[in-house]
Amino acid sequence: MERIGELAAIATALCWTTGSLFFERGIKRIGVLSANSIKVVIAFFLLTITAAIMRGMPFPFDAPLRTLVILSLSGIVGFLITDMFLFSAYNTAGPRITMLFMALSPLITALIAFMFLGETIGQRGGLGMGLVLSGIIITVFARQGSISFLKINKTDRLGYIFALFACIGQSIGMVLAKAGIGDYDPVSGTQIRIFSAVVGFTIASLIIRKGEGIKNALRNPQGLKYIIIGSIFGPFLGVTLSLFAVQRVSTGIVSTLIGLTPIFIIIPELLIFKKKIKPLEIVGALVAVSGTAVFFL
Repeated sequence: MERIGELAAIATALCWTTGSLFFERGIKRIGVLSANSIKVVIAFFLLTITAAIMRGMPFPFDAPLRTLVILSLSGIVGFLITDMFLFSAYNTAGPRITMLFMALSPLITALIAFMFLGETIGQRGGLGMGLVLSGIIITVFARQGSISFLKINKTDRLGYIFALFACIGQSIGMVLAKAGIGDYDPVSGTQIRIFSAVVGFTIASLIIRKGEGIKNALRNPQGLKYIIIGSIFGPFLGVTLSLFAVQRVSTGIVSTLIGLTPIFIIIPELLIFKKKIKPLEIVGALVAVSGTAVFFL
């Protein structure tokens, strides 16, 4: 059972790698808020079809009240708040650097899980944290060609801050998801999380420019195509697999395996998108991911 959970976590990392690359391209065409709003609607639609086929119940009417409340809160934190920071980071720092910052998530998740769920952190926390931070610092400074944070250009610096907040939000969202999902169906559990985000993004879209951003986004077929593909791999397959994984393996192990995303994302960026990546940046990514491995494995 644990092996299935571990495989699901690795599959989650592959899904998030694919989704982040497509989301970056969609965001640049239709904007952060519009991309997020459309993403959660598409994901909810796909999850509803899946639940109807797999459970014979399109909506999670059988969810216990506690599950409904905690997973809804997890959706607000993990999708509404976190993904606004995450998509903003994609748009500024890029998906590879953003995913590298997300390598901090297992460590933050473990600390939160220790405090609220009683999960054991282990004795390697200091070394693991040091390796992850070192890897991020190596990559950032190698990319910028400077060892001074103040000399990093404003856009990238803002992107790093967005990525850090996204990392913290993801950790809180995952712990809440672990606490709320219990033995409940992961597809319907993801539905609950996504629906709370649909409501949140709908309200935000109506408040900001009275929904004009969504209308403009719907007139951009190329941007919509990228968001649709990203939605299939990200909040649909990726998040469902992550909930399936946390039901069977500890939150820390799941976060560690999902944390392989910064390594996975290097391959398509080099071979498909022909991006220039400095050798030291790759070293930094390897160091950061090894830190999460040392922390838990």
